[in-house]
Amino acid sequence: MLLFFLLNRMKSKIIKINNLLIGRFGFPSRSKVKPTPINTLIATILSQNTNDKNSYIAYKNLKANFKSWNELSSATVTEIEKLIRVGGLAKQKARAIKDLINKLKNQNKTIDLKHISKLNNRDAIIELTSFNGVGVKTASCVLLFSMNRNVCPVDTHVHRTLNRIGLVKTKSADKTFWLLNQNFPDGIAHVFHTNLIKLGRDICKSTNPLCESCPLFKICSFPQKNLKPAKKSNQTDFLLLDNI
Repeated sequence: MLLFFLLNRMKSKIIKINNLLIGRFGFPSRSKVKPTPINTLIATILSQNTNDKNSYIAYKNLKANFKSWNELSSATVTEIEKLIRVGGLAKQKARAIKDLINKLKNQNKTIDLKHISKLNNRDAIIELTSFNGVGVKTASCVLLFSMNRNVCPVDTHVHRTLNRIGLVKTKSADKTFWLLNQNFPDGIAHVFHTNLIKLGRDICKSTNPLCESCPLFKICSFPQKNLKPAKKSNQTDFLLLDNI
């Protein structure tokens, strides 16, 4: 009974936060044609520990040099590494992509993730995280951006902002993800996730957050609020997974 009450209270807070974020950032644009799960998975691997613009260049380099992911299966890790170097951690990411392609080809005889659509959210995440270099955040991006599931991925920005606001008290992004998505409000995962990333990048920064210009100032429980007059922030417009 207590858990039910707590989850419903969190759900109400999520809706309130979402409405305030929409008031500041609006409704984010979204591609009318959803990327395939394999495209999203590879793009998200490339996005790890770098900015969206560099990871987008790395992704486009792969697409420009290989007509299909099946063709990429013949490439060496070194060849892949050279093409994605702009995105950082090239050796690690190249190995993860190569292992992913090989595993899919060996298991399914085809390089796609169509079988994921038959699984529920938890089982899909378990399946996707069985691949080398794929964590819960990467897997949940596949569910949201390619399968239109009402699942909110949690990266460092989402984890940091939700803990500062006081919605959760968690030690890791994965713990935030599982708690946040237990009773998530219907139909808002994409706008909530995207606007929280914008908040984390532009306003609720890891150091020197621009608290005075934050749309969540009045409901935020962060004790170390920065009350200095905030300079105008540069709004984040380009987000990788809405552009692949």
